[in-house]
Amino acid sequence: MTLGNLAGISAVADVQTRSISAENPTGEPGQGGRRTEGTGANAARDLGLGWKVSPSIEIAAGETVTLADIAGPGCVTHIWLTTHSDNWRRLVLRGHWDGDEAPAVEAPVGDFFCSGWGRFAQVNSLPVAVNPNGGFNCYWEMPFRSQAHLTLENTHNEAVVVYFQIDYWLGAVAEGSAYLHTQWRRSNPLPSKTVHTLLDGVEGPGHYVGTYLAWGVNSTGWWGEGEVKFYLDDDEEFPTICGTGTEDYFGGAWNFDLGPDRGGYAEFSTPYLGMPQVIRPDGQYQSQQRFGMYRFHLPDPIRFRTKLRADVQALGWRSGGRYLPLQDDIASTAFFYSTATSTSRPEAPTHDVMEIC
Repeated sequence: MTLGNLAGISAVADVQTRSISAENPTGEPGQGGRRTEGTGANAARDLGLGWKVSPSIEIAAGETVTLADIAGPGCVTHIWLTTHSDNWRRLVLRGHWDGDEAPAVEAPVGDFFCSGWGRFAQVNSLPVAVNPNGGFNCYWEMPFRSQAHLTLENTHNEAVVVYFQIDYWLGAVAEGSAYLHTQWRRSNPLPSKTVHTLLDGVEGPGHYVGTYLAWGVNSTGWWGEGEVKFYLDDDEEFPTICGTGTEDYFGGAWNFDLGPDRGGYAEFSTPYLGMPQVIRPDGQYQSQQRFGMYRFHLPDPIRFRTKLRADVQALGWRSGGRYLPLQDDIASTAFFYSTATSTSRPEAPTHDVMEIC
């Protein structure tokens, strides 16, 4: 991975930089700012051609639109996107590589950008940055050899407005470059004494690079005793990688808790891991706590040769110092690279599953 590495930034590369937005939907040279119709046409009526005529798109209820359809080879290097926070779970982002009909990337927009609860929280990681007020940025490398096709589906019953820009380059892709994939799942509620699956049906070779969890607590007390497990290659009943607790996997310790005199749960956001969001009860309708956490395995990717699956337990505490299986609301986005253009995946996200409630 080259994320966060400035070494070699001075080298001239034999590639061509391009960018797609509502102002230049094809990314072709010299075609930006030439729109005559768009969501800004009325505001630009006194200025004319070239003056922010089409800064965004409107997606009708139930419609899927193409954000980018790029002929390769090349690599998407940055996505910026913003829309009203009500839409963060209503819009599904999909990415198809090299003409494959099955998406390799598929997740609600908010969860893809580490913002699963429809409320803003600043994220300061290397591959994902979320800035005031809802500016989503993604720096995952997304190489492709013949085509990159990125879409947005509006699962809502009303039209939504989306602003976006997709930056990429065209040129030879390094041999051995794998394709970016995601899997999104939600357990709401998780059945008692079961695990929440993060990833399954993945074949290699490849490497796992990140986890985002939107965790809604449906009980009182501490909720993060569960272990995160990765089953590599020939693993069956027992995994090769087994962590020691949920907060440990995300880089924290002792319940993320600084104590009541220092505010209790402490939000944090670092280049590789964090818990940037803690939604506290408001004493009225928001009665349960909700959390957003990420861990990006950039210096420590989990490499597999033939297959990979991963899951997380939901465990709290009961009286007598015993673990308590929980039935929490858990949504996860797993990020990984594979040499396959698509993999086995869970059912496509639906409005009923994505709805924040």
